[in-house]
Amino acid sequence: MYVYMLTNNIRTVLYIGVTNNLARRLAEHSDTLGQRNKFTGRYQANLLVYFELCADPTQAIAREKELKGWSRAKKEKLIAGFNPTWEAIDLETWAGEPDLH
Repeated sequence: MYVYMLTNNIRTVLYIGVTNNLARRLAEHSDTLGQRNKFTGRYQANLLVYFELCADPTQAIAREKELKGWSRAKKEKLIAGFNPTWEAIDLETWAGEPDLH
């Protein structure tokens, strides 16, 4: 299970989600760009800047709720420690290791 954060081109919003298939979920977010009834579509948030692995769904959901409760500054610090330049992560070419929680 993955917990992940997306942002938009101008880094003004953060979306936090949980999934068991990160590549599929990113494609779904990209498919909803421009759809006003979807958060990621409304704010054009489809750039992966952070993700971590969780052992099971219960842990992933708990971590998602924890992150959603954090301040913007705390979330930014977490992202910067994982992805200092906030570059969009391409899962096919990314060589780093996700955080394990």
